[in-house]
Amino acid sequence: MKKNSKLNKWLWKWHFIAGLISLPFILILSITGIIYLFKSDYETPRQKHIKEVVITDSPISLQEQWKIANETAIKKPNSMVISKSLNHATEFVSGRFGGKSSLFINPYLGTVSGEIIAKQTNMHTVRKLHGELLMGKFGTKIIELIASWMIVLILTGLYVWWPERGWKLKGYFIPRTNLDRRTFYRDIHSISGFWISILLVMILIGGFPWTDVFGENFKTAQKLTNTGYPIGWRGDQLKSNITGRTPLTLDQMVSKAKTLKLPGEVTVSFPKGPKGIFSVSNFNPSDLNTQQKIHFDQYSGEPILKLTWKDVGVLMRARMWFMAFHQGQFGIVNWWLILLTAITLTIMSVSAILSYLLRKRKKSWGVPKVPSSFKVGYGIIILLILLSLVFPLFGASLLLILGMEYLRKKQSRKIS
Repeated sequence: MKKNSKLNKWLWKWHFIAGLISLPFILILSITGIIYLFKSDYETPRQKHIKEVVITDSPISLQEQWKIANETAIKKPNSMVISKSLNHATEFVSGRFGGKSSLFINPYLGTVSGEIIAKQTNMHTVRKLHGELLMGKFGTKIIELIASWMIVLILTGLYVWWPERGWKLKGYFIPRTNLDRRTFYRDIHSISGFWISILLVMILIGGFPWTDVFGENFKTAQKLTNTGYPIGWRGDQLKSNITGRTPLTLDQMVSKAKTLKLPGEVTVSFPKGPKGIFSVSNFNPSDLNTQQKIHFDQYSGEPILKLTWKDVGVLMRARMWFMAFHQGQFGIVNWWLILLTAITLTIMSVSAILSYLLRKRKKSWGVPKVPSSFKVGYGIIILLILLSLVFPLFGASLLLILGMEYLRKKQSRKIS
C-alpha cells in the first residue's frame, strides 16, 4: 500500500500523544478486566456456605420462605431465582445492578443462610475501578474519554504500522531480535496491536453502553427509532384482573414457570400491589435468542403477555450481544478470547512505554515532528467529525487540543 509520508508522520504524532496520555488508564482497564473475568472463580468458594445447604427433611413452602425474606431483608425482595438443585438455598433478590442484594433462605430449616450485597463485594470494587476509577460519574467520563481515544489509537496505529513495501515475516509478524531493544519493544507493541485490533474494537463497543454520554445518546437513539425493549417488557402498564379470588401462592407460580422449561437462570418477579402481576424471565447470555419474558395474572395464573428475544429492537439486541461478548459470557472460547486480548493489551502497553523510554531524550517529550507544509485532507476532517458525533467526549477533547495548538502557534509567532 502506497502511503502519504506526511500523513503518516501526522498520524504517528497524534498516535504518540494519545498513547502517552492514555496508556496509564489503559493499563488499569486491562488489568482490572483480567481480574474481573475470574469473578466466578473467586466468589464461588467464598459464597458456598451461603448458597449451598444440607438436604434434611422436606422443604418448607416457597410462600413461607417469601414471608421470611420479607421480614428479614433490608429491602423487601422484588424477585426470586428458581433453584436448580435441591442443595441450593432459595435466593430472594432486592434491587438491580450495582444496588442488588440477595438474601438466601435455607428451605429445610427456614433460616437465613446469608445475604450478599453487591456493593460490599471485592469484585464490585474491581468493577467500579474498571468502569469509573472509583470516582463516580467523573471517573466514568474519564474512562469513556480514554475508550474513545483508544478507537483513534487503533485506527492511527494500523495506518502507521501497515507495510508499504510488502509483507515480511520479521517486523510484521515476529518481533525483530537482531536489532536494538527499542525496536524489539516497538515490534511487540505494533504486532500485538495489529493482531488484537478487531477484537479490541468489539470489546470497546461492548463497553460503551455503560458510559454516561455515549450510553445516554444510545438510549435516546433506541427510543427515537423504537429499537429498544418492546412496550410491556417490564410489565409496568399491565394489570391483574381482581375477581375476588385469592392470589396464586409463590409455589403455584414457580410450578407454572418450571413448565416453561426456560434455559439459563430463571427469575420470578413479584406483583406490586393487588393489581400487580407475576413476571417470569430467563437470563441466558450464552444464547440470547432463548431469552423470554412472560407476564401472568396473579389471580388466574393466565399469561397476559409473552415476549421473546425477536420482539426486542435491533439496537437493543446489538447492545446486549456486544455487552455479553465484552464480559466473555458466550462460553469458554469467548472467555479465552477476552482474557488473551486483555493480557496482550497489557503487554502491548508496557512494551510501548519501554520503547518510548529508550527513545526519549533528556528534557524532551520526544513528540514526532510533522512537516509544516502538511495540510489535513477533507477525508480526515470528515472522519474526525464523524468520530466526534459518535463519541462526544472525544470531540470535546479534540476541540480543546486544537484550541491549545492554535494558541501555541500564535504565541510562537509573536515571539519570533
